[in-house]
Amino acid sequence: MASNLPDYVASAQPIPQTNRVPWFKSTAQTYAGIMLWFVFWEFVPSSGAEGPGGILAHGLTAGILGVIAGALICHFASYWAPGMMGMKTGLPLAVVGTSTYGVIGGFLMPGFLMGILQFGWLAVNSYFSAKLLAGLAGYAEGHAVHLAIGIIWALVAAFVGLKGIHYVAKVATFLPLIPLVILLVLFGKTASGLGGFDSEQLTGEVTTVGLTSLELFLVAVANIVGFFATAGAAGVDIASSNRSGKDVQLGGLVGVAGATIFTGCLALFIVAGTYGAGLMEGKDVILKPTELMETIMGEKVAQAFWLLLAIAAFPPACFSSLIAAASFKNTLPKVNPFISCGVGVAGSIALVVSGWAGRAEAVFLIIGASFGPICGAMTADYLLAGMKWPGPRAGFNPAGWISWALGFVVGAWNSLFSPLLAGMAERDIPIPQAMLDFRMYCPPVAAIIVGFVVYLALAILGMQSRTLEMPTAEQSEEEPEAAGEAG
Repeated sequence: MASNLPDYVASAQPIPQTNRVPWFKSTAQTYAGIMLWFVFWEFVPSSGAEGPGGILAHGLTAGILGVIAGALICHFASYWAPGMMGMKTGLPLAVVGTSTYGVIGGFLMPGFLMGILQFGWLAVNSYFSAKLLAGLAGYAEGHAVHLAIGIIWALVAAFVGLKGIHYVAKVATFLPLIPLVILLVLFGKTASGLGGFDSEQLTGEVTTVGLTSLELFLVAVANIVGFFATAGAAGVDIASSNRSGKDVQLGGLVGVAGATIFTGCLALFIVAGTYGAGLMEGKDVILKPTELMETIMGEKVAQAFWLLLAIAAFPPACFSSLIAAASFKNTLPKVNPFISCGVGVAGSIALVVSGWAGRAEAVFLIIGASFGPICGAMTADYLLAGMKWPGPRAGFNPAGWISWALGFVVGAWNSLFSPLLAGMAERDIPIPQAMLDFRMYCPPVAAIIVGFVVYLALAILGMQSRTLEMPTAEQSEEEPEAAGEAG
């Protein structure tokens, strides 16, 4: 009965079909803005690969294929099922996630976890936006001025996100055009050098730490899938305003896969073209397009580009705060949002000041480990229910929580658990050598696979809590399905 449901589930109202909009006015637009964020594409050429060449250490091919594969995995394995459930129900992630984690467990995941991780994104946004602004005044990364700007950026973005987001939203639609134009200008200036690019211009006589082309391909995929993980689960909220399954698919193919391939490949081309044109001869290897701008465009234009990229990054920082506030409102309804979000912002500031927010690739992997299993389990849940939302489940759904725990261990093995075991071994705690030597390839994708497979297996074995009745879900299911068939 609906009376058995917590208030945040029982009172949820689906977005009516009359308020739905086409994919190009919602899903594609939103996701394209995320993938045009400079913090994403400036890290694609390195992707966290060891050595000076990043994923370009063996040339362009491995990197390009990695970007394309990562983009398609983001669409089909992270976004598609959450997006379809959002469209078919019109309900938010905090409610839709109760089918996978239970109505009690859903308080914590994905709702509360989504809120916490948004402050991680706020920290990353603040750190790198402040880095660009500090660079305008001639201060290096890590300088007190850089960190002070980062703190102010986080505070202002959080305040605007809580109180004035509707003002930012009015211009946020157009701001993603700024990085789009900058990428195209940089590509236009460096494209002539692509034919002269040789990976030895980055790596010298030897390739990067013995990594093969396949390993570099997997590193590129891991970077992209890890970055996108929370945005994939947020597809429930983003696609809840879509009219049909066709909108969900087209919005994802254009805004997720298409925009990722576009920005990621352009970033690779810009770096390769810069070196192929001989613009970096005798200089230290730089893989970030933002740091190559002075060489490509000259100091004055580069500074203008930095300022514009920082401005374009402000609305995403505000939206992170807004999403966090919405998550906390669902999970902590009696706590003032200024208190709950204030604690979160304090955490963001700590990440900025400590410098941890500057380790973007590591942040991407942790986020992928956290939300990869969620996307995998939600996809399994959706398919098992006959490609529809199953409805809320009682308590803590064992299949969901076990699949998440195992998926998180797999996804965070290299960054958290392997160093932890190494530290234990140094303290003479007996750890099998095989565990110390083991390295997980492409952890965010492995986390998705484990989340999917384990949930599927446990559900087949009957380890799902019972489904609770929710009339609003049944009512909202019919119209979108009919619209999807008509479309």
